[in-house]
Amino acid sequence: MKKKPEVSLRARALQCLARREHSRAELNAKLLPHVQEGEDVEVLLDDLAKRNWLSDKRAAERVMQQRRSRFGTQRITHELRQKGIAEELISAALPELKESELATAREVWQRKFGALPQDAKEKAKQMRFLQSRGFGPDVIFQVMRCESEVE
Repeated sequence: MKKKPEVSLRARALQCLARREHSRAELNAKLLPHVQEGEDVEVLLDDLAKRNWLSDKRAAERVMQQRRSRFGTQRITHELRQKGIAEELISAALPELKESELATAREVWQRKFGALPQDAKEKAKQMRFLQSRGFGPDVIFQVMRCESEVE
Protein backbone atom coordinates (compact mmCIF):
# COMPACT_ATOMS: atom_id res chain seq x y z
CA MET A 1 0.00 0.00 0.00
CA LYS A 2 1.36 3.40 -0.99
CA LYS A 3 1.89 6.00 1.66
CA LYS A 4 0.24 9.37 0.99
CA PRO A 5 2.71 12.15 0.24
CA GLU A 6 3.17 14.53 3.17
CA VAL A 7 1.09 17.68 2.74
CA SER A 8 2.96 20.88 3.49
CA LEU A 9 1.85 23.10 6.34
CA ARG A 10 1.00 25.88 3.88
CA ALA A 11 -1.15 23.50 1.78
CA ARG A 12 -2.98 22.34 4.92
CA ALA A 13 -3.66 25.94 5.92
CA LEU A 14 -4.97 26.78 2.46
CA GLN A 15 -7.20 23.67 2.45
CA CYS A 16 -8.73 24.76 5.76
CA LEU A 17 -9.25 28.32 4.55
CA ALA A 18 -10.77 27.10 1.27
CA ARG A 19 -13.49 25.28 3.22
CA ARG A 20 -14.44 28.21 5.49
CA GLU A 21 -13.12 31.25 7.32
CA HIS A 22 -10.98 30.45 10.36
CA SER A 23 -9.71 32.66 13.14
CA ARG A 24 -5.96 32.82 13.65
CA ALA A 25 -6.17 30.84 16.90
CA GLU A 26 -8.38 28.19 15.30
CA LEU A 27 -6.08 27.68 12.32
CA ASN A 28 -3.05 27.64 14.62
CA ALA A 29 -4.63 24.84 16.68
CA LYS A 30 -5.43 22.83 13.54
CA LEU A 31 -1.91 23.18 12.15
CA LEU A 32 0.13 22.55 15.33
CA PRO A 33 -0.13 18.73 15.22
CA HIS A 34 1.33 18.75 11.69
CA VAL A 35 4.35 21.00 12.27
CA GLN A 36 7.59 19.44 11.04
CA GLU A 37 11.03 20.40 12.26
CA GLY A 38 12.09 23.74 10.84
CA GLU A 39 8.56 24.96 10.13
CA ASP A 40 7.16 27.99 11.93
CA VAL A 41 3.38 28.25 12.20
CA GLU A 42 3.46 31.89 13.33
CA VAL A 43 5.41 32.97 10.23
CA LEU A 44 2.92 31.13 8.01
CA LEU A 45 -0.07 32.68 9.81
CA ASP A 46 1.50 36.15 9.56
CA ASP A 47 1.97 35.63 5.81
CA LEU A 48 -1.62 34.45 5.34
CA ALA A 49 -2.92 37.44 7.32
CA LYS A 50 -0.71 39.83 5.35
CA ARG A 51 -2.19 38.46 2.10
CA ASN A 52 -5.66 38.90 3.66
CA TRP A 53 -6.42 35.18 3.35
CA LEU A 54 -6.74 34.87 7.13
CA SER A 55 -8.91 37.37 8.97
CA ASP A 56 -10.37 37.20 12.46
CA LYS A 57 -12.84 39.91 11.47
CA ARG A 58 -14.22 37.85 8.56
CA ALA A 59 -14.30 34.73 10.75
CA ALA A 60 -16.34 36.61 13.36
CA GLU A 61 -18.73 37.96 10.72
CA ARG A 62 -19.23 34.45 9.33
CA VAL A 63 -20.08 33.02 12.75
CA MET A 64 -22.51 35.86 13.39
CA GLN A 65 -24.25 35.46 10.03
CA GLN A 66 -24.63 31.72 10.45
CA ARG A 67 -25.78 31.78 14.07
CA ARG A 68 -27.82 34.97 14.46
CA SER A 69 -31.09 33.47 13.18
CA ARG A 70 -30.98 30.61 15.71
CA PHE A 71 -29.03 31.75 18.75
CA GLY A 72 -28.82 34.61 21.22
CA THR A 73 -26.02 37.03 21.94
CA GLN A 74 -24.63 35.03 24.86
CA ARG A 75 -24.21 31.85 22.84
CA ILE A 76 -22.69 33.62 19.82
CA THR A 77 -20.30 35.58 22.06
CA HIS A 78 -19.23 32.37 23.76
CA GLU A 79 -18.57 30.70 20.40
CA LEU A 80 -16.53 33.66 19.19
CA ARG A 81 -14.40 33.51 22.36
CA GLN A 82 -13.87 29.77 21.85
CA LYS A 83 -12.61 30.46 18.34
CA GLY A 84 -10.05 32.91 19.71
CA ILE A 85 -11.63 36.07 18.33
CA ALA A 86 -10.28 39.23 19.98
CA GLU A 87 -12.48 40.94 22.57
CA GLU A 88 -12.43 44.19 20.55
CA LEU A 89 -14.03 42.43 17.57
CA ILE A 90 -16.62 40.80 19.82
CA SER A 91 -17.41 44.14 21.48
CA ALA A 92 -17.80 45.79 18.09
CA ALA A 93 -20.28 43.10 17.01
CA LEU A 94 -22.42 43.18 20.17
CA PRO A 95 -24.60 46.22 19.34
CA GLU A 96 -25.57 44.69 16.00
CA LEU A 97 -26.40 41.35 17.65
CA LYS A 98 -28.38 42.91 20.50
CA GLU A 99 -30.39 44.98 18.03
CA SER A 100 -32.04 41.92 16.49
CA GLU A 101 -31.95 39.60 19.51
CA LEU A 102 -35.56 40.08 20.62
CA ALA A 103 -36.92 39.45 17.12
CA THR A 104 -34.72 36.37 16.80
CA ALA A 105 -35.86 35.04 20.17
CA ARG A 106 -39.51 35.48 19.19
CA GLU A 107 -38.90 33.70 15.89
CA VAL A 108 -37.06 30.79 17.55
CA TRP A 109 -39.80 30.51 20.19
CA GLN A 110 -42.54 30.60 17.54
CA ARG A 111 -40.89 27.85 15.45
CA LYS A 112 -40.38 25.59 18.45
CA PHE A 113 -43.55 26.13 20.46
CA GLY A 114 -45.96 28.47 18.69
CA ALA A 115 -48.36 28.41 21.65
CA LEU A 116 -48.25 29.95 25.08
CA PRO A 117 -47.51 27.66 28.01
CA GLN A 118 -50.58 26.33 29.79
CA ASP A 119 -48.91 25.91 33.17
CA ALA A 120 -45.78 26.80 35.13
CA LYS A 121 -44.00 23.58 34.12
CA GLU A 122 -44.49 24.29 30.41
CA LYS A 123 -43.43 27.94 30.89
CA ALA A 124 -40.23 26.81 32.62
CA LYS A 125 -39.54 24.40 29.75
CA GLN A 126 -39.96 27.15 27.15
CA MET A 127 -37.77 29.53 29.14
CA ARG A 128 -35.03 26.89 29.55
CA PHE A 129 -35.12 26.25 25.81
CA LEU A 130 -34.59 29.92 25.01
CA GLN A 131 -31.87 30.12 27.66
CA SER A 132 -30.08 27.14 26.10
CA ARG A 133 -30.09 28.99 22.81
CA GLY A 134 -28.14 31.82 24.40
CA PHE A 135 -30.86 34.37 25.02
CA GLY A 136 -30.59 36.42 28.20
CA PRO A 137 -33.26 36.50 30.91
CA ASP A 138 -34.42 40.00 29.94
CA VAL A 139 -35.08 38.93 26.34
CA ILE A 140 -36.75 35.68 27.47
CA PHE A 141 -39.11 37.54 29.79
CA GLN A 142 -39.95 40.01 27.02
CA VAL A 143 -40.75 37.16 24.62
CA MET A 144 -42.96 35.39 27.18
CA ARG A 145 -44.65 38.64 28.26
CA CYS A 146 -45.27 39.91 24.73
CA GLU A 147 -46.59 36.58 23.54
CA SER A 148 -49.11 36.52 26.38
CA GLU A 149 -50.20 40.08 25.48
CA VAL A 150 -50.74 39.06 21.83
CA GLU A 151 -53.29 36.39 22.78
